[in-house]
Amino acid sequence: MGKLEAYKIDLKALPEGEHRFEYLLDDDFFAEVDGPELRKGKVKVSLALKKGARMAELQFHIEGTVCVPCDRCLEEMEVPVASDNRLVLKPGKEYAEESDEIVVIPEEEDAINLSWYLYEFVALDIPMKHVHPAGLCDPEMSEQLRLHGVRSASSEEEENFPESEEREGEL
Repeated sequence: MGKLEAYKIDLKALPEGEHRFEYLLDDDFFAEVDGPELRKGKVKVSLALKKGARMAELQFHIEGTVCVPCDRCLEEMEVPVASDNRLVLKPGKEYAEESDEIVVIPEEEDAINLSWYLYEFVALDIPMKHVHPAGLCDPEMSEQLRLHGVRSASSEEEENFPESEEREGEL
């Protein structure tokens, strides 16, 4: 995780109080994290960290776009992402995630690497369905789907793949 060292925050060296960090998650970041959902994107992250004597609260604001394959034509498409997320870090005997927002880190740990948390925040903000707007799917794939009789339940999708006259007679 050499390139991901930029996302590491040394909590013990950080004085109590409020701190701000800015990150840009780009193609290199997504390649280095090597997560299953995302490979490309450009996402800005603003982090407000409030460190107390025993805990740290992290507030993330995430905004940008990521590239995912269209569920219909498999061509790459950009999807906007925007979210606000929170993490509370507290010391304990061993690492544990008590909830979606509370993470226990071992007391002897000096730092936390936020790269995987940032990746998860972005990945969880992507809609389940990734489909180009009507008429923007790859025309070659659209034709193949039409030729092989692929029909969808939604009228928007049917506009992208109108039935041919020969298929209409078969139905």
